[in-house]
Formats: sequence, C-alpha cells, structure tokens
Amino acid sequence: MDYIVFFIGGLILLFLIVKLLAWPLKILWKLLINGVLGVVLLIIVNFIGGYFGLSIGINPWTAIIAGFFGIPGVIFLILFKMFF
Repeated sequence: MDYIVFFIGGLILLFLIVKLLAWPLKILWKLLINGVLGVVLLIIVNFIGGYFGLSIGINPWTAIIAGFFGIPGVIFLILFKMFF
C-alpha cells in the first residue's frame, strides 16, 4: 500500500517539475519565433524598401528591437526611419 502512495506522490512531483520547467521554455520559444520573424521582416523591408528609397540597416540594435518585439518592432523601425 505504501508503494502506491509513493508512486502517486512521485508522479505528482514529476508533473509539477515538468510544468515548472516548461514555462521558461515557452518564453524562450516565443522569443525565438519573434526573433526569426523580426529578422525576416527586416530583410523583406530592405528588399522592398530599396525600390522606394527606404532601407533599415541591420545592426545589433535593430536586430534586438526587431527580435524582441517582432512585427511591432519592425513597424517602429520603419516609422523611426521615415520620420527621423
């Protein structure tokens, strides 16, 4: 009887540990997707914007902004380049 209680307790503990470790992985996964999407959008903006005289230099600062914020970050960079 004790083995069943320990087994169930171990399963509950394992479930809690997996839940706690999965939460940071979700955040990392979201940052990775935003980063890839931001870089791809920067490349697309530079490719299409070249026809209209708009180009955003890809440097560490623009990569961080585009990578961390994703689409809103790229929109911010476009507006910043247009008005400043």
